[in-house]
Amino acid sequence: MFREMRRKRQALSKEACEQILKDGKTGVLALLGDDDYPYTVPLNYCYENGKLYFHCAKSGHKIDAVKRCGKASFCVIAQDDIVPQEFTTYFCSVIAFGKVRIASDEKEKLEAINKLAIKYCPDESAEARRREIEREYPALCILEFTIEHLSGKQAIALCK
Repeated sequence: MFREMRRKRQALSKEACEQILKDGKTGVLALLGDDDYPYTVPLNYCYENGKLYFHCAKSGHKIDAVKRCGKASFCVIAQDDIVPQEFTTYFCSVIAFGKVRIASDEKEKLEAINKLAIKYCPDESAEARRREIEREYPALCILEFTIEHLSGKQAIALCK
C-alpha cells in the first residue's frame, strides 16, 4: 500500500524515526482540504506509542478536512543545513502516514493536552499547566493521528 523508499541507503531506522518524532517541536500536517486541494498546516505535537497528538480549535479548515477524510500525512524536519560549496543540503526528516480522528473521550483529551503541556512548558509547575488547561479547555479540540506507515530519510553525506 505504501511505497518503498527509492534510495534505501538513506533510510532511517524505525527507532531513529521515532526519536525524531519525540524530539521535534513542529511538523506539517497534510490533509485533503476544500475542493480536494491539499491542505497543509504547521502544528506543535507530541508523539507516544505510535500516535501523534495535536490541539486545535473546534472548528475551521483543519477540522472540516478531518471530518471529510481522516487519511493524512505528517512531516517533521530534524535537520536542514545548507552546504553551498556542495550545492546541497544535509537533511534529515520523517514522514508519517495514517489516520486522524477527533478525540471524543474526556479522559483521552485530558491525557493528550497534559502531554502537550509538559512537552512545551516543561519548566512550568503542574499547577500552572492545570490552570491554563482549565482556562482553554472549553474551546479545545484534540486530534489523534494513528501512524500506519513511518519512514525517514537523511542526506547521503550523513550516511557515512
